[in-house]
Amino acid sequence: MRLSQGPAVRLLAVRSLRAHRKAWAAVFAAVAVTSALLGALALAAGSAALGHARVERYAAAAVVVAGDQEVRWTTKPWGSEPTTTVTALTERVRIPAATVDVLRAVPGVRAAVPDRAFAVRDDTGTAHTGRSWEAARLVPYRLTDGREPRAADEAVLGPGAGARVGDTVAGRKVVGLADGPAALYVTEAEARRLAGRPGSVDAVGVLADPGVPADVLHARVRAALDEAGLRDTASGQPLRALTGDGRGGAEHLAAAPARMELLQLLAAVSGTVVLVAVLVLASLVAQSLQQRSGERELLLSVGATPRQVRAAAGREVTRVAGLAALCGAFLAAAVFPVLWSALRHRTGVVPEGLELPAPPWLFTGVAAVAAVVAGIARLVVLLAARRPGKPGTGGVRKAVGIALLVLGAGSAATATAQGGDAAGAAAGAATVTLVAGCAVLGPWIAGAAAKVLDLPFRRLGGAAGRLTAAGASTHSRRLGAALVPVVLVTAFALVQLSAGTTMGRAAEEQARAATTADLAFSGTTAERVRLRPGIASATDVVRSTVVLARTQAGAPRLDRLPVLGVDAAGLVGTLDPGVVAGDLAGLARPGTVAVGADMADSLDVQPGSTVELRLGDGTPKRLRVVAVYERSLALGEFLLPKAELAPHTSDPYPARVLASTGERLTGERAVDAGPDAGPGAAAGAVADAGPHAVVEPERVSPPGAELNAVVSAVVVSAIGGLTLLSVLSTLTLIGAGRRGELHLLGQVGASAGQLRRMLGLEAGFLTATGLLVGLAVAALPLTAFAWALTGGLPYLPPGQAALIAGTVLATVCAGVFLPASGGRS
Repeated sequence: MRLSQGPAVRLLAVRSLRAHRKAWAAVFAAVAVTSALLGALALAAGSAALGHARVERYAAAAVVVAGDQEVRWTTKPWGSEPTTTVTALTERVRIPAATVDVLRAVPGVRAAVPDRAFAVRDDTGTAHTGRSWEAARLVPYRLTDGREPRAADEAVLGPGAGARVGDTVAGRKVVGLADGPAALYVTEAEARRLAGRPGSVDAVGVLADPGVPADVLHARVRAALDEAGLRDTASGQPLRALTGDGRGGAEHLAAAPARMELLQLLAAVSGTVVLVAVLVLASLVAQSLQQRSGERELLLSVGATPRQVRAAAGREVTRVAGLAALCGAFLAAAVFPVLWSALRHRTGVVPEGLELPAPPWLFTGVAAVAAVVAGIARLVVLLAARRPGKPGTGGVRKAVGIALLVLGAGSAATATAQGGDAAGAAAGAATVTLVAGCAVLGPWIAGAAAKVLDLPFRRLGGAAGRLTAAGASTHSRRLGAALVPVVLVTAFALVQLSAGTTMGRAAEEQARAATTADLAFSGTTAERVRLRPGIASATDVVRSTVVLARTQAGAPRLDRLPVLGVDAAGLVGTLDPGVVAGDLAGLARPGTVAVGADMADSLDVQPGSTVELRLGDGTPKRLRVVAVYERSLALGEFLLPKAELAPHTSDPYPARVLASTGERLTGERAVDAGPDAGPGAAAGAVADAGPHAVVEPERVSPPGAELNAVVSAVVVSAIGGLTLLSVLSTLTLIGAGRRGELHLLGQVGASAGQLRRMLGLEAGFLTATGLLVGLAVAALPLTAFAWALTGGLPYLPPGQAALIAGTVLATVCAGVFLPASGGRS
């Protein structure tokens, strides 16, 4: 009498779990690590989604009126409805000074206080943030010593400057000390003079009358601004009225762009982790079920239905994966606060002022992640557990694998015709597709490799070699399952590591070639440096960003790109972008721009063409191209005249000044420095430069580069660990399943030494084949990526390549030898 469906499935699942605890341990470990990794990413994404700029100097203001720090571009993609794309601006968008009078007339406003931030530098070139003492009401600040400034040469210092009342800082007498954020406070009149830009302010803080709620005041302020029709001074967008945490956005301009970059990075990484996890879990579950094919056939012969056998396997996986996913979720919840705290406190990774909260309720999200991971594990059972008793010919699987390889090759070919992020995305898609194709074709790849090595094994390996060759030809499916994770970890590590080192090496080479200056100065300007004896030429280097609107594959996008502002007359002997068309002397005229060669090809422009950009504060500009240069990886995609760029930056002061003495420090003649040039003048200029004489190669960093590097390093390590765990788990699982085979070989006369040599040859076979196939999988997208972005071949330091090979070899050897040394499962 046949058992009913439910009890039979439960009985089979419970008995199988008890009998195969060690086999399911590999799946348990992989699911737990996957759940922990995805749980930590989910917590990070949730924290970033809740992130906001910290409110400091506007803490006392109920409402802050500021410019719109975002650029919007609406266009209609192919066959779609109009789409609006948004990106944040990194430079201050200023508003009309007339806004102050409009706000003072709003009912319920106790005071409308204009705020202007500017940089004040002392004799050493150190910059201090300057503000007016009137704006101190917006914090509010409190004098801890002395009095407020009353004359133009007086100042009040905030904490952290290390000065006392009576000291002189930046040419001003310190007459008072205050608490609150660090700054140098001067009179309102002096603040207007130092900030420049008459007729505009950074923001206006609105102080409410007693008893007036913030939301009521916000509505009144919004209505007054709309009625007055006020617009910002850059792009002409309506002014924004900010309350609550939104007020911090008017203070810390880098917070919003960094938050969006972090969210995009976490989303991309999470997608990669999910794909890797599916491949890893599918391989492990398939191997676990494959080893029990005899048991499944026996169950069918004694009356179990195919549906019952499949359902029992699914119930087994669900129980194992459910418990493992919960363990991983607890691990993610415990580790995340430590890692997130370290990220927030690392200088240069998360910008100052970006708050990344992690409220207790956020941690409930790891339960949902655990459920998703358990669901993925349950889903792969449907893919891995083919119908018992009907193994199939493999024709469909072979066709799918070949199709994936063709798609991967096509995606890699697409990368060669792309640039920037598009090339990276195409190369990444090619890698995943090629690895998936190799996973599907694993048995055939292993079989082909076994045929190639069959003769060397039989002739050179002795008895152990003949055993290895016989086993490889008989168990190609088992070798294919062992090969897949080795290929996965090799290809993934090569792509992730080589992509960064290739770009970094090319950018560093371009930076060294582009920076031809003898000296570098900070805390001064090119005009002052040119007055020093022995200086032949000098150029300011002003750093900022621009926003480029364009379509890619029919989809609209806004790219925020780093740019440099330079003095065209001072480029000779200081900076050589590698001009391939046009003349950089044209940058002496306003309304001009030089474009990197790759960007020029992408935009289809040349000298004489025009390019539409938005500067860092959102000001739209239509610029005429005067030159095309090749060293854009180091200097950015655009070079603008300093006079064009500086007025649209929050701090127009140059980041540094590059100078040429006319005599290269090695003795080579570069330019004619005039009658004062010569070894003595050059030596005097070097001595005058003091500690700034060392010239670092000029190089820009893409937005979020430091954050990307840190997060990518952590995630690459985590995913690499997951794939290595997959290698070890799969091989351990295979080894546990063949202990009977090894025992039988020993009984029929194989010695322990022969068995060890056979296992060693198998480990070498898996390592060599996995590394070669992984290298082939990675080489195609990497070559396409490197050729598209650098015009050369991919590069990986020998030490990193050796580390990958050594790690794979050690993991494979452990997976092959450890199960064979244990007892029967």
